[in-house]
Amino acid sequence: MTTYVARPPASPPVTGAPKIIHLVGIAGTGMGSFAGLLKAAGHVVRGSDDNVYPPMSDKLTAWGIPFLKGYKPENLDPAPDLVVIGNVIRKINPESIAVLERGLPYTSFPRALGDLFLANRHAVVVAGTHGKTTTTSLVAWLLASGGLDPGLLVGGVPLNFDEGFRVGKGPHFVVEGDEYDTAWFDKVPKFLHYRPQTAIITSLELDHTDIYPDVEAIELEFERLVDLVPAHGRVLACATHPRVVPRTKRAKAPVETYSARVDADWRASDIRQDERGAAFDVTFRGQKIGPFKAPFHGVYNVENAVAAIAVAHHAGLVAQTIAAGLASFAGVARRQTVRAEINGVSIIDDFAHHPTAVKETLSGLRARFGARKLVAIFEPRSATSARNYFQAEYAEAFDDADRVIIAGVGRPEIAESERLDIAKLARDITARGPAAENIAQVDDIVARLASTSQPGDVLVFMSNGGFGGIFAKIETALRTRAE
Repeated sequence: MTTYVARPPASPPVTGAPKIIHLVGIAGTGMGSFAGLLKAAGHVVRGSDDNVYPPMSDKLTAWGIPFLKGYKPENLDPAPDLVVIGNVIRKINPESIAVLERGLPYTSFPRALGDLFLANRHAVVVAGTHGKTTTTSLVAWLLASGGLDPGLLVGGVPLNFDEGFRVGKGPHFVVEGDEYDTAWFDKVPKFLHYRPQTAIITSLELDHTDIYPDVEAIELEFERLVDLVPAHGRVLACATHPRVVPRTKRAKAPVETYSARVDADWRASDIRQDERGAAFDVTFRGQKIGPFKAPFHGVYNVENAVAAIAVAHHAGLVAQTIAAGLASFAGVARRQTVRAEINGVSIIDDFAHHPTAVKETLSGLRARFGARKLVAIFEPRSATSARNYFQAEYAEAFDDADRVIIAGVGRPEIAESERLDIAKLARDITARGPAAENIAQVDDIVARLASTSQPGDVLVFMSNGGFGGIFAKIETALRTRAE
């Protein structure tokens, strides 16, 4: 079993006075949003990156944050008060070397977030293999719609807020707690820097197989997260996932379990789903909190909502206020997002890439679209999905689809012996029922879909990346076919 040991901090804790801050690797999803948060808090922000392209380039420009393309020592002139180094940046990066040679104060984005924004707030840290972005967005929206004005940093775009960050003036700050590592000089999970007062653990499975050798290594880090929650805080643990509750056994804080599928302190029951969303009842240790309706689908999303309802309840919001906020939740970009309806064909974008996420997403879409033909187009692109760790599990993940297309593996640098076998996966999916085929190239996938899609079909594209620009291509192809 591998353990991760924190190195000494690179600099003293960052204080809250406005500063000139330079971000190395500014165009990443997390770093870009953090740059926006820093600017909104009054800091002078700038940065650099090798690849700065839309939408992040457009967002940085809109936020008034200058950025330089490429990494050069001169990018650090004039000297900033603080350099924030992203986790994709290596020690041999020219700007990393210059920071060390010049003795400039430097830190990581998670540590700067903890120092600057979480030290004096009630940090609600949402962690877990699945559901982090949606649950974080839900918690923040319920608190905001209830008048509590929370801060927020999340690795997605909650449609109620338009951006994945807000400073907020209320007591709470809601943050997505990623278990990926922090920086080359700080090899611990990001969430260990987030000073949780309330911790939510949505799920726990093997993921990030590029840095974690086994699920036991991940379990250890979640135990460390729970250890950080003080006795006056609270841990909310999803009882549906068998690895979650055991990680809370040594918690100093009270632990409350939640589920929509098994017995728990917070329990969703009588779940009904139709094309408009889900309706369900919630009880807390046998006491009914209230009926709720949500404009989303899938039992897993109901569980995310139960966790958010629990946080809002403990924050002092009454059930009617929580219900109104939940009913007005607009969702998160790239989570079952309908991008277009073209001549009766629905085009959906979803971030699912882990086999459990794929399975849950398709189950939710089946509840949403009923008997319509569901076509799943999957790109194995993440460090985990591109490898063959879950070869068998992926074969079982597509059971709710009618038809499946598996794209080429999005990480050609992975050795063939370790790579997901997409031809075998297509055969194994077909053996279970859905008609599956592997088509490696994006243009060939588009041509195939354009020639075979019929009115009523639902095309759901699942990838944690841009999928080779497939959305613009399929939308153009379907419109051209109709002319």
